[in-house]
Amino acid sequence: MSELRQDPTTYDWVIIAKERAKRPWEFRKENMTRPYFPAHSDSCPFCPGNEHRTPEAKAVYGGPGEWKTRVVPNKFAALTTDVTAEREEIGPFRKSPGYGSHEVVIETPRHDNFIPFMDDSDVGGIIRVYRDRYHALKKDPAVRTVIILKNHGRGAGTSLEHPHSQVVASPIVPPSVRRRYEIAVQYYDNTGRCLYCDIRDYELRTSERTIAETEYFIVLHPYASRYPFETWLMPKVHNSSFGNISDDEVADLAATLKQVLLKLYVSLENPDYNMVIHTAPVDDEHKAYFLWHIQIIPRLSLPAGFELGSGIYINHALPEETAEYIRGFEVPNGETA
Repeated sequence: MSELRQDPTTYDWVIIAKERAKRPWEFRKENMTRPYFPAHSDSCPFCPGNEHRTPEAKAVYGGPGEWKTRVVPNKFAALTTDVTAEREEIGPFRKSPGYGSHEVVIETPRHDNFIPFMDDSDVGGIIRVYRDRYHALKKDPAVRTVIILKNHGRGAGTSLEHPHSQVVASPIVPPSVRRRYEIAVQYYDNTGRCLYCDIRDYELRTSERTIAETEYFIVLHPYASRYPFETWLMPKVHNSSFGNISDDEVADLAATLKQVLLKLYVSLENPDYNMVIHTAPVDDEHKAYFLWHIQIIPRLSLPAGFELGSGIYINHALPEETAEYIRGFEVPNGETA
């Protein structure tokens, strides 16, 4: 029998299709030849030697004569600071110029060096770049939200293979972000506690959906997962904003994120995925209501007509089973891309 589960952070309902559910290992791509990626591609605008093919860098990290990470404006930016943020009413409609910032974080000079196979220190460097760009972009008085995201693979919406991620600063708080935050505020008003911290602590006590626990983080598959193998990384120290992450947390997060992505890479044969850092709106980064966290969504299924028409997602995997599978999955020694 299927089961309806409600996400306490959004109030959205999800159908866990138990009768149609696949076993966790059935999501693995069979007879799949992993794509080959060269260390350098002459045609790639993100590879060293092709810097002239991207807009001028906003920030460059690395030693003398050799960069490790570059931050450039997105050549096809969704938002730009070349316009104003003024809004205009047209009858019942409202519009505004596309004001904001849209940056690309080129994570590594190597075309083939994905996060699961980087050194922990290099992953930590990328996280520190995220933190730097968050603080740089939030200084704009018009900015209300900074979204940090990564798309891996064509099924997740990326068109370039070279490892990269994006940072988008917007003058609006998107309705989905606002709704999560308003629900968290309501929960705090009713209980005096952070909703996300209560979720985290419950998962730690029960361990049904917990994948890993470190000094500063917990990794889990959420109770009302909308997607198979949906994964959250949640900090143990209460903090509304990713921008407030400490250096000790960065080091722990780097090792944890690398291990999670490596397990997904090997157990599911390099799935396409989206990764989003959920953080409080800029004006609320020190409040007690919200807990910043990372959401990873492997693209193992596509929303169909029912999901699009109802807003109710059907998940063909039980989070308890996928969590147990990933928790016990051993990565072979010497595993490489």
